Amino acid sequence: MTDRPAAGPVGFLAVDSGGSGIRAVVGTPGRGPLAERRSPVPVRTGERGIDPAHLMEQLVPMARALVAEAGVERLASAVVGAAGFATLGDALRAELPGALARELGVREVALAADAVTAYAGALGSRPGAVIAAGTGMIALGTDLAAWRRADGWGHLLGDCGGGAWIGRAGLEAALRAHDGRDGGSAALLGRAEEAFGPMPELPGRLYPRPDRAAVLASFAPQVAACAADDPVAAGVLRAAARHIAESAAAVCPPEGEPLIALTGGLFKTGEPLLVPLERELTARLPHARRVTAEGDPLHGCALLAAELVGGALALPGDEKMLYVPPAQRD
Repeated sequence: MTDRPAAGPVGFLAVDSGGSGIRAVVGTPGRGPLAERRSPVPVRTGERGIDPAHLMEQLVPMARALVAEAGVERLASAVVGAAGFATLGDALRAELPGALARELGVREVALAADAVTAYAGALGSRPGAVIAAGTGMIALGTDLAAWRRADGWGHLLGDCGGGAWIGRAGLEAALRAHDGRDGGSAALLGRAEEAFGPMPELPGRLYPRPDRAAVLASFAPQVAACAADDPVAAGVLRAAARHIAESAAAVCPPEGEPLIALTGGLFKTGEPLLVPLERELTARLPHARRVTAEGDPLHGCALLAAELVGGALALPGDEKMLYVPPAQRD
């Protein structure tokens, strides 16, 4: 009689889908992520929002390869975090759980907004607030009973204090200096001309671009570089810090000792932004404790997927933020 080989461990699938493509990991609750793959192709959006078929087209071969590489017997859970899920996720909610079950045998599924996976990556399942800032800016908080969100409305209507906001304010100061108006900065004018050419040509180069938010954000490091010697640049970053702290205060639980974490590329600008931001956060949220973010959104997806293997999520469910199909709820 031949002995059967020992069954492999039960695994989870964690997926982070955003503007730069898809990242996916397979792991186990005991050992965490074991194998990772990436696709540089962003998932398409259309009239129905984020396209579940295009996501699955890329994800299925990645997931099958990851299962083999990680040595897991089967996938017990999957968490997919997607940029734009809160407003563009209707088709994902309707189709993705069934597609994951058919193609990968996954029965426990959760779909999340990227702000939620950023929160989970930074703080895990603890009450507090996370400020995610890059080109844009959003603050998300929870007392573990419900979610609260502030800003994240895009560079035309909000994202106050984010990279595009800082870059736009810096370019406005450059244009003021070019015109001879009050509030201008000769230092920022010089850097703007180095980056974009003659100022009269800037509107024609910027306005037609579909990536203008990213172009504006590309000037934020120049604002930070001028801040030590230029009062106008320093004032832009102080104003950004106020906006960010206002959003954090709007979402942070008012009771107990909640945690606050920062995540995102904007904070790599360093002390010119972080020093005034720490001052603002201390003044507005004296009961909260600042901690270093533990990980990124993919790390957050993995934490949530590991929890799902055990059958429950500690963070609150919400159709727009952290969606668990009704048949899978406890």
